[in-house]
Amino acid sequence: METGIALFLSSLFLGLLLTPSVSKLGAHYGIVDQPSGRKVHELPTPRIGGVAIYFSFLLTLLGYLLYSHQLIEDFPETRAFWVLAGASIVFLMGLLDDVFRLRPSIKFGVQIISALLACHGGLRISDVLLPWRLSFQLGWFSIPVTVFWFLLVVNAINLIDGLDGLAAGVSLFVCLALLLLGIMRANYQLAISLAALAGACLGFLFFNFNPASIFMGDSGSYFLGFMIAALSISGSVKSQAAVAILIPMVALGVPLFDTILAPIRRFILGKDPFMPDKGHIHHKLLAMGLTQRRVVLVMYAGTACLGILALMLVYAQSWQSGLILLFLCIAAVVAVKKVGYIKHIAVSAVIRWLHDITEAVGLKKDRRKFLDCQLSIGRSVNHDELWHYITDAVRQLKIDSAELELNNCPGNGHFRWEANGSRDMGHNGNGKEFLSLQLPLRTDKVNYGILHLSKDLVRQPIKRYTFRRIEHLRWDIVQKLKELDGRMTDGG
Repeated sequence: METGIALFLSSLFLGLLLTPSVSKLGAHYGIVDQPSGRKVHELPTPRIGGVAIYFSFLLTLLGYLLYSHQLIEDFPETRAFWVLAGASIVFLMGLLDDVFRLRPSIKFGVQIISALLACHGGLRISDVLLPWRLSFQLGWFSIPVTVFWFLLVVNAINLIDGLDGLAAGVSLFVCLALLLLGIMRANYQLAISLAALAGACLGFLFFNFNPASIFMGDSGSYFLGFMIAALSISGSVKSQAAVAILIPMVALGVPLFDTILAPIRRFILGKDPFMPDKGHIHHKLLAMGLTQRRVVLVMYAGTACLGILALMLVYAQSWQSGLILLFLCIAAVVAVKKVGYIKHIAVSAVIRWLHDITEAVGLKKDRRKFLDCQLSIGRSVNHDELWHYITDAVRQLKIDSAELELNNCPGNGHFRWEANGSRDMGHNGNGKEFLSLQLPLRTDKVNYGILHLSKDLVRQPIKRYTFRRIEHLRWDIVQKLKELDGRMTDGG
């Protein structure tokens, strides 16, 4: 316990010492974050604060290893070495991005390589333990799951780094929750690492809290995310016990929730899932009229509450764990509604979108019935039989009248059908209560005729999928007329 406190204070002192120097260095070389429409700060601010966080943690940890004689010749073979190697790589990549702005594909690839280094060192999520004593052995699948966990946490910390002190403060609370978890499990090596990381966060936070004089940048957010991802699962891996992955997930609930929600929200709205925007939770809270400080404090409180719930899961029985998870699900739904996401996305529009999906994949019964009509049109052997199946199709579409005029048809090339009880408007009807369509039946070279459709909108409004199905019908008719015309040509 005394060692953890000493490391926390040492890292805190280094953070307080290094951060102002790093800030001056960033300002001197012009490595600053310029204000923009997507950002909330108004003045250019140095964005390489991650350098101070990285060296505050690294120097403290290396000092402890030297003092305790644990930095020996076989250190490169330990799990800690590979974790630090991966963390150092993402830190350097983030620093390069802060200076030169790297492409997203490069950053994503480097994150994967760094995560694989940690996996190579033996840090893997091999088992998953869920409530009600459900346990899953991942086997070879443990590597992609572990890599995904690293990517998720790294980018979660990066995405919430949008307000002064937000990412550093949330990381501090997560580290404290995981530190207590390590102490509860008697994993003091884990607690020591988390104490050093928490001290680095707090030392930096003195200069990063609103109004911030320095930002951590991608170097800081990537490094913190990588270390939190590694330390959140390293305790269970060491004892070969099942990884209760829900515990670190709950502790990281605020950044993970925002990270998972962001691409879903953008995908539903037809935007690039990975393009930055101003739709994150902290942006929504700002739009509600809260000040930057108030938003940050609200998200601190949420992270602290989730950390307490995560610690409760350690000793909770299965039914208690289930109640906690149910409470979290309800809280998540309430939070989504409270910050305005449901209003922003529009539930009715989402429902219509889901209906469109069921229409496209043929899950709806009437869509499958219409498909049968399309297949029947394809099987027709002459123009009379073709017209019979066309009337079946327009009847299912709730069309009130249909008229087919063919240019090259043996015998009668004019067909007409009208639903029982419909008002006859014909294809020249101009009443405001009728929808009239004239569909040319032609290819690039041949004009086979025209199909007139008329629908009484008073009797029944047109359905959402009618126009799409009408176009499918027109195309099927053209293909069949092309085939019948070819038979006539060959017969002649």
